[in-house]
Amino acid sequence: MSELVKAKLHSIDSPFHVEFMFNPSQLDFSRSISLEQSEGARTEKGMNKTSFKYPNPYTLTISNILVENYENGAGVSNKIEEFKKTVEFGVEKNGVKRPPLYIFTWGNQTYLKCFVKTLKYKITLFKPDGTPIRAFVDLTLEEIDVTAEKGPGNTPQPQTPQRQQDSRTNRTNTKKSK
Repeated sequence: MSELVKAKLHSIDSPFHVEFMFNPSQLDFSRSISLEQSEGARTEKGMNKTSFKYPNPYTLTISNILVENYENGAGVSNKIEEFKKTVEFGVEKNGVKRPPLYIFTWGNQTYLKCFVKTLKYKITLFKPDGTPIRAFVDLTLEEIDVTAEKGPGNTPQPQTPQRQQDSRTNRTNTKKSK
């Protein structure tokens, strides 16, 4: 019989990892295509002409993640705080703050390099003193290409040797030699 392995959000760039108390019962993946429908141009059937732009990133929705500490009565506030840190802008990269990036894994399976786009939780059971002891968490993870993470305004500047080699004369000579 195999050993129980818990699902995790492994942080790529912060010390905050999140290990699920109980494994999800289902993983819902989705992806869409961005397109543009031209209102002026029509097909023979009178429909708008469609231009396909690009595929959007994958989205992974994990619903009803159980967070429970009923037996020892310690409460679930600390675990909820771990999930809340996933949507806080704490990582600073090139002067721009953003949420942490993660890799969602479960056992030997790596599912997605992502950020947490949406966090939703509901507390469903309390001790008589008001301590929350059961909650359900819903996460929406959106795929990210960490190699292309630079984004607008974060493009690295060319090094001096590159600038010296790139000139109108060099470009003209390159075209002539082809």
